[in-house]
Amino acid sequence: MAFRVDKRDIQFVMKEVLDLDKILSFDSFKDYSIEDFDMVVDQAIRFATEKIAPLNKTSDEIGAKYDPVTQKVSVPPDQIPVYKEYCENGWLAPTGNPEFGGGGFPGIVGIAVGEAFVSACMNFMMTPGLTRSAAHVIEIYGTDEQKATYIEKMISGEWAGTMCLTEPGAGSAVGDLTCSAKPDPDGDENTYLISGTKSFISSGDQDFTDNIIHLVLARVEGAPKGMQGVSLFIVPKFRINPDGSLGEQNDVVCGGIEEKMGIHGSPTCTLNFGEAGKCRGVLIGEINRGIKAMFVMMNEARIGVGLQGLSQMALAYTEALDFARERIQGVDIMDMKNVDAPRVPIIKHPDIRRMIMKMKAYAEAGRALIYKTAYFSDIAEHSADKAEKDKFKGFVELLTPVCKAYITDVACEAAGDGIMVLGGYGYCHEYPLEQYYRDAKIACIYEGTNGIQALDLLGRKVGMKGGMVLMSFLMEINQFIMANKQNPAIGKYVEVLEQCRDKFAGITAVLPKMGKENPYYPVLNAVPFMHIFGEFVSAYLLLEQAKVASEKLDAILADKGADDDDKKKAVIEDSSEAAFYFNKVKTAAFFCANILPGIFAKEYSFKFGDLSPIEAVL
Repeated sequence: MAFRVDKRDIQFVMKEVLDLDKILSFDSFKDYSIEDFDMVVDQAIRFATEKIAPLNKTSDEIGAKYDPVTQKVSVPPDQIPVYKEYCENGWLAPTGNPEFGGGGFPGIVGIAVGEAFVSACMNFMMTPGLTRSAAHVIEIYGTDEQKATYIEKMISGEWAGTMCLTEPGAGSAVGDLTCSAKPDPDGDENTYLISGTKSFISSGDQDFTDNIIHLVLARVEGAPKGMQGVSLFIVPKFRINPDGSLGEQNDVVCGGIEEKMGIHGSPTCTLNFGEAGKCRGVLIGEINRGIKAMFVMMNEARIGVGLQGLSQMALAYTEALDFARERIQGVDIMDMKNVDAPRVPIIKHPDIRRMIMKMKAYAEAGRALIYKTAYFSDIAEHSADKAEKDKFKGFVELLTPVCKAYITDVACEAAGDGIMVLGGYGYCHEYPLEQYYRDAKIACIYEGTNGIQALDLLGRKVGMKGGMVLMSFLMEINQFIMANKQNPAIGKYVEVLEQCRDKFAGITAVLPKMGKENPYYPVLNAVPFMHIFGEFVSAYLLLEQAKVASEKLDAILADKGADDDDKKKAVIEDSSEAAFYFNKVKTAAFFCANILPGIFAKEYSFKFGDLSPIEAVL
């Protein structure tokens, strides 16, 4: 099937659900218009479709290559000219600071652009995504000299950037890292000699760019143990001369790349720093405060990883939908006893429709969540009202682990359902569903496994400011519930949302108490808790969309004079816009009737207090 981005749903979320006029009211965006945003998104979708999407299958088949003799990495060769064109068109940083060559657009536009590109070829977008985030860290924490040296060349795509946290013996336990930093006797007070090995470094080496700027976490001699003793260093692959030209190699060597389940075109590298004792790094930010600076990149990356999950399940949905419309097999259930009945497309079969509807609901909920979070982030960053900034900053922090973990978990489920829709064909390499499944899975693992994201949500985010951030967010949902309980289109589903709100509030209150009795218990149940919150928020966002859609649908039906059920059905079948809005309401209804009630079962499980995974002899 042909690659496509769900442009209509992106437009709906951005222009009909979110208040873009509020974004345009900020000084940073006063010179833009909604038409400008539309133009950028349209151009991104066109570039993604024409240039990037053709890379996806070949990238998966060819993969990145490592030459053990030269210790160099090469990406699939057809990616290189596309990367060059991508950078020349200014796509690397559409939301970046114009002072350094960025586009200056709001984050919500960047998310829409990012969805188009990541959907087209997830592995191709790893290098520019990491580069953009690394440059942002330097912009926030770097000195004027560091900013002048690095950012513009990174934003232009001439140089790339990476995030170097993981080590062979210290994956998620970042505080256990052993990479060391010693003062460089030939440098100034901020220059250190870096020594150690980093593993699983995405785009750690490649042949897109002339230089790679590694952001490396390391421990200075004598620093405290754990996270409190970690510092962050800028470590270029090639040293940079005073005039900005590239000098000698900086004793950073790629020791190999991983042969992975998915994202084959993205090189995942082992990097050896300072094997010859000549790897020079420059401190960025404060000594022993490196994790604070790196969290800028990590949090951006977590939203980006959530976007990867969204992209793969949205692709799986559209692919499965197209296949089901064309694949002829079996007869309609109403004709099952008639051997002469005409064979029908499998989209007519109820179980196929159930799976496709679930995929649609997950994809549209994921899009709603990530776009809403980006919208909140724009307010938090650009509002002149301090109270408003603080409120929405809290919302972004609260929702970030949900964007990363919940969306990527359900993305794998949705991609798996897509394979089932295609049946045996879905399991075959000639169809793209199996690649979507393989590519989606890594999103559950890197940038903090989903279990760690769940612990972050339960252990830190829920309790921020004494629980007031969560309370403020729930108040927003409460207002929606109270305003729409009697809504004729969605009222009965809002009542389910209200019941689940109470269940969620009860679980949130009881977990700390159970934790005092047995500290293992809340940790054991962090992932189910994250899923409860993800389902609850997704239902709210889908119902918010359904409210808007039902009003738009009513207006279309009234304009067409459709005053009875038969006329309404005819309009919906004849008008793509009416069908779109009608399906929005049905998608929310499906989620609230079939997925959201799972919270009731999870609440029962929480109350049961089972500790068998802890008690079992494993």
